[in-house]
Amino acid sequence: MTLKIMNLSKSYIKNVYALNNFSYTFAPGVYGLLGPNGAGKSTLMSIITTNLHATKGECLCNGEEINKLGGEYRAKLGFMPQQNGIYETFTLLRFLRYMANLKGVKNPENQIANIVNKVNLHKNLNHKLGSFSGGMRQRALIAQALLGNPELLVFDEPTAGLDPKERVRLRQFIYSESESKIVIWATHVISDIESIAKEVLFIKKGELVTSIDPTKSEQPLEQMYMSIFGEEYEV
Repeated sequence: MTLKIMNLSKSYIKNVYALNNFSYTFAPGVYGLLGPNGAGKSTLMSIITTNLHATKGECLCNGEEINKLGGEYRAKLGFMPQQNGIYETFTLLRFLRYMANLKGVKNPENQIANIVNKVNLHKNLNHKLGSFSGGMRQRALIAQALLGNPELLVFDEPTAGLDPKERVRLRQFIYSESESKIVIWATHVISDIESIAKEVLFIKKGELVTSIDPTKSEQPLEQMYMSIFGEEYEV
């Protein structure tokens, strides 16, 4: 699978761009999106996940515009949003069945059983999401993103609020799922992606400033971040 973004722009107010002439091509592997709040990461992810339409430009999946592909494209997509809005009163099993139905996954029970084992939540299927710890909620959101075996995974701050042990565990798990998938990972935490990313994209004021293979970088990613964003740097 390839996801080609061509001259993508999004304006919420006339002549004020949250995303400005953004171009990049994604192939299987992990890609980090780095930038301060308001940089355009969320707008880019919203367009990629078809939750938002671009003002201009194209987003092509295997050469076809994603909005024209419709359900065919969304079947290839798994999206993990931030935790706000999780279904507190749903049990994990009900939540995963509901998400599988929205995605059009037929006979999802075997998939659900396999996925909850992968994210180590098999003992919590009948527990309400409102009782889950932060790390468990993150794993539940990862589980729903994996339903349907998508070729494209988009994660928005998947390790936010987690302790170091949970952060490392989630990072390793997501990396293990990335061999044949495109994984787009937006974060403020450089250590989350510097050891696993195929490419890291630095986004500022809606524009792609630069992209770099972290294994070939001549300076630490944190130093690059500081030089690009200065006082906007967040830990």
